Amino acid sequence: MTAQTTDTTSEISDGRFHELLGPEAFPAFEDAGEMTATWGRRWGAKDEVGKLRSVLMRRPSTGLADVRADAYDADMDAFVDPDRRWYWTGSELPDLERVAAEYEQFVQVLRGQGVEVHFAPDMPRSYTKSIYTRDPLITVPGGAVIGRLAARVRRGEEPSIAATVAAAGMPIFGTITGSGLVEGGTFVKVRPDTAFFGTSVRCNVEGYRQLAHILADRGITLHRVSLPGYLIHLDMCSSMIDDDLALVNPRLAPYDYMSALKELGVELALVDPREEWASNLLVLDRRKVVMPDHLPRTAEMLADQHGVEVITVPYREILKNGGGLHCSTMELQRDWV
Repeated sequence: MTAQTTDTTSEISDGRFHELLGPEAFPAFEDAGEMTATWGRRWGAKDEVGKLRSVLMRRPSTGLADVRADAYDADMDAFVDPDRRWYWTGSELPDLERVAAEYEQFVQVLRGQGVEVHFAPDMPRSYTKSIYTRDPLITVPGGAVIGRLAARVRRGEEPSIAATVAAAGMPIFGTITGSGLVEGGTFVKVRPDTAFFGTSVRCNVEGYRQLAHILADRGITLHRVSLPGYLIHLDMCSSMIDDDLALVNPRLAPYDYMSALKELGVELALVDPREEWASNLLVLDRRKVVMPDHLPRTAEMLADQHGVEVITVPYREILKNGGGLHCSTMELQRDWV
């Protein structure tokens, strides 16, 4: 028995066993065949405009039923929970049937366009903003980075999102820790090696520093721009429509960001000034988007002047919860060019 063990140990130690099995550093992780064989598909996205294949979503919170009439603040024109679990803009209480109908219609439009929808599980009712799956993570070629949400009402969504993404089979490259604050709504992929991050009241320099470090290993340079006032995310003032076209609100978008886009050869289409939040849309493919149906002027401009195919859905009620179509989705997979 001792001799047999010694012979086996000698065979392993001389390297023949390991030479038989590998190692195989190449093809590299991102290679299409390698990723498909190991992870089941080519996860992530190199940009914001490739054909959308898979998204992460979460249905509206049951906690919206807790919005109370006595919490209306006329100065803010919103219902505001003194315990900071929810807010709802406007002077009318949530129409929960309309919220559900708008959301399901959006889901059906995505499925009708061949988009696979992964649903994160419902959160406790105090998580009234958990519908906005754009924020707890970002996705890049090959996988995801789990962010760290700024508002206490949302802190705790991150583990649920990480578990859902991992269960779908998507690699996770890192997690924002310490005092870093990173939310996906302020992250934009403009070129395969170039992305932007808007620091704001919700996303800080430390979050940018950590994210830039993680992305540097992926070959992506992350540029920081500072958002004005209390604008929280870049997707509230801009959206890539094609590799060479972006929809922007020049009254809100940082000048440095608009200048950087122009330097990269991106044409800027301007939202109609009467439709401030029109940039919060979802791109299905290059120059093909889904927009809320109450923003007809910007939709018409995109179609007539830039050849954009616009699919509209009702989404006005959900906007009162603080986010739109883009906020309500995170791409898990787009076609890589």
